[in-house]
Amino acid sequence: MHRAAPLAGLLLFLWLVHPLAAQQAVPTHPLDGLQSAEYWAVYETLRDAGRLDSTTAFSEVTLREPPKAEVLSWKPGGRFRREARVTLRKGIRTFEAVVDVPRRRVLSFDSMPGMQAPVDFGEYEEVGTAIKADPQVRAALARRGITDLATIRCGGGPAGYFGTAEHKDHVVLRGSCSDRFGTYNSWSRQIPGLTILVDRATKKVLRVVDVGTGRPGRDSYDFTDEAVGAADATHPLVVSQPMGPGFTRQGGEVSWQHWKFHVRVDPRVGLVVSRVRWVDGDRERSVLYQGHLSEIFVPYMDSTTGWYDRVFLDAGEYAAEGMAESLEPGIDCPAHASYIDAQVMTGRGTPMIKRRVACLFERASGQVAWRHGEENSESSAGRPARDLVLRMVATVGNYDYLFDWVFQQNGSLRVAVGATGILEVKPVPSRMIAMDQGARADAVAPRDDAFGRLLAPGVVGVNHDHFFSFRLDLDVDGTSNSLAVDSLARVRLPDEHPRRSLWTVQERIARTEKGAQLDMNMHAPALWRVISADTRGPLGYATSYEIAAGHNAMSLLADDDWSQRRAGFIRHHLWVTPYSATERYAAGDYPTFSNGEFGLPAWTRADRRIEATDIVAWYTLGFHHVPRAEDWPVMPTAWHDFELRPFDFFPQNPALGLPRTP
Repeated sequence: MHRAAPLAGLLLFLWLVHPLAAQQAVPTHPLDGLQSAEYWAVYETLRDAGRLDSTTAFSEVTLREPPKAEVLSWKPGGRFRREARVTLRKGIRTFEAVVDVPRRRVLSFDSMPGMQAPVDFGEYEEVGTAIKADPQVRAALARRGITDLATIRCGGGPAGYFGTAEHKDHVVLRGSCSDRFGTYNSWSRQIPGLTILVDRATKKVLRVVDVGTGRPGRDSYDFTDEAVGAADATHPLVVSQPMGPGFTRQGGEVSWQHWKFHVRVDPRVGLVVSRVRWVDGDRERSVLYQGHLSEIFVPYMDSTTGWYDRVFLDAGEYAAEGMAESLEPGIDCPAHASYIDAQVMTGRGTPMIKRRVACLFERASGQVAWRHGEENSESSAGRPARDLVLRMVATVGNYDYLFDWVFQQNGSLRVAVGATGILEVKPVPSRMIAMDQGARADAVAPRDDAFGRLLAPGVVGVNHDHFFSFRLDLDVDGTSNSLAVDSLARVRLPDEHPRRSLWTVQERIARTEKGAQLDMNMHAPALWRVISADTRGPLGYATSYEIAAGHNAMSLLADDDWSQRRAGFIRHHLWVTPYSATERYAAGDYPTFSNGEFGLPAWTRADRRIEATDIVAWYTLGFHHVPRAEDWPVMPTAWHDFELRPFDFFPQNPALGLPRTP
C-alpha cells in the first residue's frame, strides 16, 4: 500500500522518457516531419474510410507540405495545415491518398494506373521465400552441390524496364541468392550464373536463368575486429565544448552564427533543409527555400545475364521505411554531436521511431578562413575557420552514403556525398591468363574482368556509376530569381599587342528551361548563378548565389538505352525549372519499373519561362567508379561535393570579423 504512490510516479517518469512518449510530440513548424501520433491518425483515417484491407501495404507516407506562400507568411505560434501524402500498394495496383491529419479526413484517394510503388522490406523477404521454395531454384543449387539451404539467402527487387515482352506482360522482380556460411560479408558469395525472375503480382517464379554451374568460394572477407586484428595504436584526439555547442536547436529550427534554417528527415530523400537565411544586421536574408536529395541512380556496366539489369534508382525504388540509418556516436559523427530522431511508417502502416538518423556538430577542420602576410614582414593577419555540419547516412543495399550539408562562416553552403560500404561483386574463376615472356603488359588481362576488375582471387568488382540529383529551391533575396550563365570566352587581341589572347566574362540570362540545361565543359567554362531579379548590392550588381561544381562525371550511356531514359536527369549537370510543388523527384514520383516518361526531361519539354520568377535548380553530381583493390572488402569513404557560394551577395568578405580561435 505504501509503495503505490512512489511506483505510480516512477511509471509516469518512465513513460515520459520512454521512446513511445515521442508519439505525443506536437509539430511546431509547418515543415516539421510527421510524428508518430500523426502516422497513427493516417492509419486510422484510411482504415475507417474503408481504404485498407489485408493485402494493403504502405509504401510511402510523407509530409505533404503546405503551399510555399503559406510557409513564407507563417509566424511562430500561428496555425498551419498538416497533410500526409500516402502511397499504398495492393498487389501490383498503386493508390495515392492525401489525408488531412488533424481533421482525420481523406482529401483524395486515386488509383495510379501504370505506376508501381517502391519495393518494401516485407516484399523483399516474401520474394526470397518464394525463390527458395521453387523446385527449379533448388535443382540449380543442387547442381552446384548446395543442398543445405539454411545459410542460403535469396531476395528480389525491381528489374528495371527494358521493353521486352516479359516486362510488358508482367511486373518483373529480379532475384538472386547468396551463401552466408561462415561469413558476415556475403556480398562476395552470390551464386554465380543464377538469376530468378519473379512476377510481382503473384510472387511466383516466372523463369530461372541458369548460365553457370559454379558456386562461390568459401573465402571470408569480413572486416570485423576479429577478422582484421588489433588496430594500430594512436594517441587520443579529443574535441570538447565545455560551454556547450555554438548552435541552438528548437525542434527542427537551427540557429548558428549568421545562419538560420529548418531541418527534417524525410523517409524518401532523407535530410530536407528548408528556410535557409543569413542574418545580416537586423535583416534575415533568404538564400534557399529548400534543398534535398531528389534521386540516386547506380547503373552497373556488365552486359551478362543477371547483371545488365542492375540499374538502380535507389531513392524512388527502395525508400520504403526510410533510407536514413541510425548513426553510431564516435564513428558516424563526433562524440560531441547532437542527434535528431525521426518517425517513419512500416509497410503494415504502423509508425516506427528511428533513433539518431541525423546529427549536427561543429568542427574546427584546420582550414584557414582567410589570411594575408605582407612581404618583407614577419607579421600576417588571418582567421581560422569553423563549420556547422548536418549529416545523414543512408545504407542502400551494399552501399553506404554519407550526406553532409556544411554551413560555412563565409556564407557558403557545401553539399558533400561520401560513398563507402561494400562493392557489388561477382564471383569468377580465380584463374589468370599467363603472360608470355616479353609480351606487352596491356595486351593481356585477367579472365572475366571485361566489365570490372579483380579485387581478390575469384572476386570481380563490376564497373559502375553513381549519380545524385539534388533539388535546390534557391530564393536569393526573395522568390523572384533568374539564372545567369557567365561564360568565360577567349578574346583574341590585335596583332600589335604584346599579348595574343585573354578571356572575358560574357553573361546571359536563361529565359526558358531549355536554355538552362547545362553541362560542365573544361573547354568552355562558365559560372552558374541564381540571381535576384529585384535586389542589387551597393556596387549595382544583382545579388546572387553561384552553384559551384566540384568533381563531376557525364553519363556515357547511349540516349536510346532504357537505363538512360529512365534516369533522364543524368543527361545534364544542371536543370532549372519554374517552381512547382508537385515536381520533387528528378525521375518522377514513381520510377519503379518506369519507362522514362517522367521527371525532368518530361517536365522541361514545355520549355517554360524561368526568368524573373520563382525557380528551382536541379544539380546532378556523379562519378564513374572503376573498382580497385583498396576498395575491398569495404571501401574507404570517397567524397564528392558542390557548393552554393555567395556572389555579390555581400558588400565584402563576411568572414572578416571572425575570432582568432575557431
